[in-house]
Amino acid sequence: MLSIVVPLYKSELQLPELFRELERVSKLCPIAMEAVFVNDGSPDRCAEIVEKRLPELSMPAQLVRLSRNFGAFSAISAGLKQARGDYFTVLAADLQEPPELSLQFLEQMRSGAAEVVFGVRINRNDPAMSVLASNVFWSCYRWLVNPEIPEGGVDIFGCNRRVRDQICSMGEVETSLVGLLFWIGFKRGFVNYERRKRQQGKSAWTFSKKLNYLVNSIFNFTDLPIRILLSTGLIGMLLSLSVGGSVILAKFTGRIVVPGYTATVLTVIFFGGLTTVGLGIVGQYLWLTLQNARRRPPYIVEASIDNSKPGQN
Repeated sequence: MLSIVVPLYKSELQLPELFRELERVSKLCPIAMEAVFVNDGSPDRCAEIVEKRLPELSMPAQLVRLSRNFGAFSAISAGLKQARGDYFTVLAADLQEPPELSLQFLEQMRSGAAEVVFGVRINRNDPAMSVLASNVFWSCYRWLVNPEIPEGGVDIFGCNRRVRDQICSMGEVETSLVGLLFWIGFKRGFVNYERRKRQQGKSAWTFSKKLNYLVNSIFNFTDLPIRILLSTGLIGMLLSLSVGGSVILAKFTGRIVVPGYTATVLTVIFFGGLTTVGLGIVGQYLWLTLQNARRRPPYIVEASIDNSKPGQN
């Protein structure tokens, strides 16, 4: 079976077209297919509409309701864990990624060519500012976190049960699902596609969420901040020695009017700023350590409904 996981957040307007596309893809799928809708604490009527429509769908389908908004990646993780398939793919509710990608992912996985398959954007029909922001974001991600990430970034993927089980067994919080998929390895495949123009609504993937995602990825998958801090500290020490030598020379040649003033001010400013940055970096690592030490779940399932088992909660 192929399980397609669809996270929902402020997706009410996209649901009619989403249902039609899933029904169409299910008829094209060479094996049985199920849809797993995950309502990520959406403030609109997403859960209500999906629950009402479930019995009418011609394919097996589930609705998983989370107790609040935990974020897209937690919602995807919840859907993956709840899904019953042998193969799994993710589909965005706004349908900017072609639904047929799930079948292309499935083809690679069934043939044994790959155990995890990533969709790679080669073009996108989005506003210029959105394209620019995305390019900057993924360039920073490739440079700071993982150079193996495709240039266009990764929004959707497919994987087999072995990869799914590995991902769901990890109890990390505030992490990156894409980063984990690249970290665990396995045989990878890639499928190029052109991102469609958004037909309705507005993306909930805001700049602040992207920035938070980038920061969490940096602190979860690289020691770059610590290495930058260490390098800056070493450079600062060398500069201090150099400045100290200059001050001593100027002292003995009588060129300092107020003894020690300039060197003292520059040193205090530089190392004061460096110390503040260092405390912030260490604090971020301590916060992530505390979050993982608490062992709180990355999401809480409020209820689940299966159209093959009426009334199940």
